[in-house]
Amino acid sequence: MNWANESSPKEFVLLGFSDKPWLQKPLFVLLLISYTTTIFGNVSIMIVCILDPKLHTPMYFFLTNLSILDLCYTTSTVPHILTNISHNKKTISYAGCVAQLIIFLALGATECLLLAVMSFDRYVAICRPLHYVVIMNPWFCLRMIAFSWFTGFSNSVLQSSLTLNMPRCGHQEVDHFFCEVPALLKLSCADTKPIVAELFFFSVLILLIPVTLILISYGFIAQAVLRIKSAEGRRKAFGTCGSHMVVVALFFGTSIYMYLQPPSSTSKDWGKIVSLFYGIFTPMLNPLIYSLRNKDMKEAFKRLMLLTFYYKK
Repeated sequence: MNWANESSPKEFVLLGFSDKPWLQKPLFVLLLISYTTTIFGNVSIMIVCILDPKLHTPMYFFLTNLSILDLCYTTSTVPHILTNISHNKKTISYAGCVAQLIIFLALGATECLLLAVMSFDRYVAICRPLHYVVIMNPWFCLRMIAFSWFTGFSNSVLQSSLTLNMPRCGHQEVDHFFCEVPALLKLSCADTKPIVAELFFFSVLILLIPVTLILISYGFIAQAVLRIKSAEGRRKAFGTCGSHMVVVALFFGTSIYMYLQPPSSTSKDWGKIVSLFYGIFTPMLNPLIYSLRNKDMKEAFKRLMLLTFYYKK
């Protein structure tokens, strides 16, 4: 596969908000806090889900995968952005750009599919509780996770190859914080309409199909929850599913805005803000939403803290 063409530069210049120097320090502080919170939150969820036997269920198996994914997702972009801002250096090597593009796109697509899998898990748990253990067996869960990761990376290789093979005629200034498909397409000196159409097709498969399945799952879940006689049961079900829907709305809403419209129609600064939101802030919010709005997670954190304190004594 030819990742480069005759017009490929040795490095790209990532402009970011270079035309607004007063934003550099506040942005650096905001990204540093967000990244630190993302690492702490997601690592905490991974540790708790792995160490607490009560959380060895399909729901928390998927949540652990989501935490691993979000950790890698932000790490593919944020450290380089922070380095560029702190050293006033705006460049990235061509190889680094290719790696960043593939990894960021792959993990983003995988998250779309994983959120759909998690919604199916909640659908079975609430609408088919007597069949839950049979349907959501360990082998099925592993296959769903493997499918999500494999499809995500396959989609990334296809979209990345289409994007990187477009002629750029020496253009190397990327008007973004990191290497992303919409920003790189703007460097092309050829007609991008055929490529945009192909990328749009892949984006529909990765974005619209999962979000449609999620909405259908939660439509059935809402009907089932409303039939629950116990107020406590309804509250617990809505609490668990409500946190998931917040994640879905934040992630899919911003991703659809960015990828399901032509790159030329995206506002320059607004597109950067939106990409920061689904690429950096949503992974930070995921552990906060799942831990603060989930009774089982809060109790597991308490048990782990008590256990740690006991061993220290």
